[in-house]
Amino acid sequence: MRTQVFFASTLYGAATLAAALDHGCFQPADQRLLLVSNNAGNPETTPALDAMPGFARLRTRFDRVLSWNAAIRPFHPGGWSPRADDVPLWERHLRLLWGLGEQGADEVELALESLQVDPALALARIFVDAPLDVYADGLMSYGPTRDRLDPQIGTRVRRLLHLDLLPGLEPLLLSEFGVPAEVVPSTAVRPVLAELAREAPTSVTELPSGGALLLGQYLSALGILSAGEEESLHLRMLRGVTQLGYRSVVFKPHPVAPPAVSRALEREAGDLGVELAVVREPVLAEVLYERARPALVAGCFSTALLTASALYGLPAARTGTGLLLERVAPYQNSNRVPVTLVDAVLPEIAELPPESGLLAAGARGTAAAGAAGPDGRDADELTGLLRAVGFCMQPALYPGLRAEAERYLTHRLTPGSRRYFKRRRLTVLGLPGGVPRRLAFVPRNRAVRRVARRVRAVRRAARGRTARG
Repeated sequence: MRTQVFFASTLYGAATLAAALDHGCFQPADQRLLLVSNNAGNPETTPALDAMPGFARLRTRFDRVLSWNAAIRPFHPGGWSPRADDVPLWERHLRLLWGLGEQGADEVELALESLQVDPALALARIFVDAPLDVYADGLMSYGPTRDRLDPQIGTRVRRLLHLDLLPGLEPLLLSEFGVPAEVVPSTAVRPVLAELAREAPTSVTELPSGGALLLGQYLSALGILSAGEEESLHLRMLRGVTQLGYRSVVFKPHPVAPPAVSRALEREAGDLGVELAVVREPVLAEVLYERARPALVAGCFSTALLTASALYGLPAARTGTGLLLERVAPYQNSNRVPVTLVDAVLPEIAELPPESGLLAAGARGTAAAGAAGPDGRDADELTGLLRAVGFCMQPALYPGLRAEAERYLTHRLTPGSRRYFKRRRLTVLGLPGGVPRRLAFVPRNRAVRRVARRVRAVRRAARGRTARG
């Protein structure tokens, strides 16, 4: 017997799997099981994906739906992995619990997301002989593998399934193991998302159409921004679309963001005379694209910004990516690639030409959409940027990318592209654009630092005397 176990922790991930199945990306099996995991900090108070609107539509692709949380209770999915000595016991237990047949006689195949971390990593460790397929539903798949994987796991991965959000750009994820990337085409994804949209709550179907849609990400929970900075970011989005002429705005906060995240936005909308609707239900942004058909989508670095343009042909714009490029730390942080790609291909809201306001009046022609669409950066240039950033993030995993990184930094490092690289990082790696090797001692020289402090103190004192005068 062959059993395919599809693991998902988000509704978007389950939709990606449904699209891959509809497109014939998986061979026939005796049974197909969907294993659902609720990775929220407090899963007891947060609905799992199988309780969200529209899930019943996806359910039909699978023979059964299982709960990972129930299988490992009382452990939390994000913080548990079996001890090495317990792995055989866990495999026998799960095979019996889920009806997977006998080990060594009945085959299990796994389709996993985020293989580098638990709970997907825990599953790969438990089913030690299972072939692995990895699917990616976001921009992180374009970046490097963030942690070194055990070769006994990495070499079992047969392919990486991903959405074609940036045509012509090849993902770096798992490429250190020679894993081929396979696209789940938009023609398979759109019908699945349309199914979810048909189950949208009444509050979503009644949203005004043709306005601006703002996407929140709850970056303060990741420690990237403070709560105050994130609030300011949302206000910048609102003011930016208002200056373009929009008077109807929808705000979709992150599903786990607290209700207070929208209060400042609601007050500001009242001051600006803007009609603001806040989406409280846990629906995908793509459901809003289907039902509300916004004229402009604005956000920071959400994957949904690129699904708007790649899957729906909707104009999209960004804000706050400059700050995020500075704040994301360390340089190896896996959020760096999504921030970089969104910053590179989408325009800043404040930089949109005034005529983009025509979108607010319902003008959706090619010229209007182009005002807020991808900036036309060619695939070769974007590939060069991605591979250079990827090498700087994980040089030990991708040593073969050094020559490409050197070539990019030698010929294409401009004031505009320097924001994607840290001078200190380039210096440590000995790459073009860093501090020349003969001057690399300066930051570590005590005498030089002492003189620099004295100079700064003199300058501050001089500025103080000038201000008093």
